[in-house]
Amino acid sequence: MAPPESFANYPEAVEGPDTGYAQRIDHNPVLRGLALVAGAELISRSNLIARYFFGNTGIPNIKDMPELDKVAPTFHPTVTPLGPTGPMLEFEPELLTSKYASSKARYYSAGDYHDMYKSGRATPLRVVETLLGLTTGAGKYSDAWAEAHGAEKLALEAAKASTERWAAGKPIGVLDGVPIGVKDDTDVKGYVNHFGMRYDLSGPFFVPQEESTWPVKKLQEAGAIVLGKNVMHELGSDTSGCNVAQGTPVNHLNGAYFPGGSSSGAGSSISAGIVPICVGTDAGGSIRIPANFNGIYGLKPSHHRTMTMHLTMGVTGPLAATVADLTIAYRVMSQPDAGCPTQARFAVSVPPSPSAKRVLGVYRDWFNKADPAVRETCDRALDYFAARRGYQVVDISIPFLPEAQVAHAGLCISEAAEMARRRMPNPANFLAAVGPVNKIVLTMGSLLSGADYIKANCLRTVVMSHLAFLFQKHPGLLIVTPATPMAGWPRSPDDDARGMTDANNTLRSMSYIFLANLTGTPSVSAPVGYVDPQQGAGRLPVSLVATGEWGSEEQLLAWARDAEEYLHETYPEGRRRPDSWADVLGLASGQQ
Repeated sequence: MAPPESFANYPEAVEGPDTGYAQRIDHNPVLRGLALVAGAELISRSNLIARYFFGNTGIPNIKDMPELDKVAPTFHPTVTPLGPTGPMLEFEPELLTSKYASSKARYYSAGDYHDMYKSGRATPLRVVETLLGLTTGAGKYSDAWAEAHGAEKLALEAAKASTERWAAGKPIGVLDGVPIGVKDDTDVKGYVNHFGMRYDLSGPFFVPQEESTWPVKKLQEAGAIVLGKNVMHELGSDTSGCNVAQGTPVNHLNGAYFPGGSSSGAGSSISAGIVPICVGTDAGGSIRIPANFNGIYGLKPSHHRTMTMHLTMGVTGPLAATVADLTIAYRVMSQPDAGCPTQARFAVSVPPSPSAKRVLGVYRDWFNKADPAVRETCDRALDYFAARRGYQVVDISIPFLPEAQVAHAGLCISEAAEMARRRMPNPANFLAAVGPVNKIVLTMGSLLSGADYIKANCLRTVVMSHLAFLFQKHPGLLIVTPATPMAGWPRSPDDDARGMTDANNTLRSMSYIFLANLTGTPSVSAPVGYVDPQQGAGRLPVSLVATGEWGSEEQLLAWARDAEEYLHETYPEGRRRPDSWADVLGLASGQQ
């Protein structure tokens, strides 16, 4: 199949072999407490021990795959849809009006904030003052927010400016005065990036940023107010969200479980109702996994869609309480940056026409590896999409998935190790600023050889070519899987104090989510039900993830709206909202 002319760098569409799916079973030691500290020192100081555990990862085996001998590597999976790059799509009326207002699990949207400011019941300044009381110092929800080092004044200044615009009858738009959070690895003017690390005043990288990164800047220009920086897993290197340095945020749906990571603070704060939108990053599910564990929505855009990033896996995208806000945030964040020759070329993603084909692809051997309760919940949602929403469900297969996940992990930790090494004044001492978990991760990452790195990117080429084949064979195809094979990640009592590493659970949590990062395709996570927990109180959310062709973000968002309707109107239990949910608009208007 010839690559479509409407794309730049579209992969050659080549069907890969039917390799089946044999789930990889990892046997890494689970380390906690003193065992973790001792293990990290041994692994980081002994090359012999480190290489033993590196061999156990399976990463060195990728370079010996004969199927890759004549394959060229793909180092950045940037596939660019071509066409008009603007203007930004207008917001449809349904994005601006509150949906499911009668639901017991209603979440406030940007439209609700807009209506409240318009009515005069509260002001942006009053909202921000209320929220800072909840998220700073000893505030009830402060565990999801990083230390601002005095930058709270910037939120107050932005809120005063928004309040003045509203008083003059000249608001910028629906986001004017809406509070948002930004992950702690993403630049916001005047704020420090901690990257989930312990703050050290002598650290040369703990300095206020001079400019906001492009997607944050566009949100701020639309009137959104950055309330602060959301805490994250240290260096974004895991999916649990456990962080000894910054503290681990609460999973408000069940406090006996982790919030997921690495965008842990974002998932926790949105679930609790503190903000309707957060900016996250995603190199291995770091937007979609916390969205899943907290019962909210997360969009991982196409590679480089919102901004270019040095990581070959990493993207910046939104998390939100509602699909309407996810859509609004995505459209604002993805506006073209004339100063970036890569991001500026992306054509505007357009919603599918009413007559467009709706196709869901399911790789059953892969899909069915989820835990029974997760699989059954996702299957019920698939039945709804087929019977009630007009989707055709087709069987597909994808080659070399276990090997591709190993390649993804190897590339991620290799790039993370190099970034950490260059961040330190003395690159030879790059492990000094991180905790024991990342001493292990970064040590493993530093062991990848050039051959390991190149051949992992050759495997990326094979998988991207196969996805191109599937997207051309089935126009309108969305590949659907559970977000994670398990519902939630249980916490242990000592994890907050000393940390933990469980690479087996980490890799299992990423066993579906990694595909979009490896191939640069867009992907969205949407909750479709709840299951009983193994511990604690509160049923746990289960999400489906849909992955689409490069540039298909609006198609994915349309599917997510169907999933949202299913959860609210068809799923017997309806949507859940935690008991600790904060009624921000009620508090700010004096009604609570």
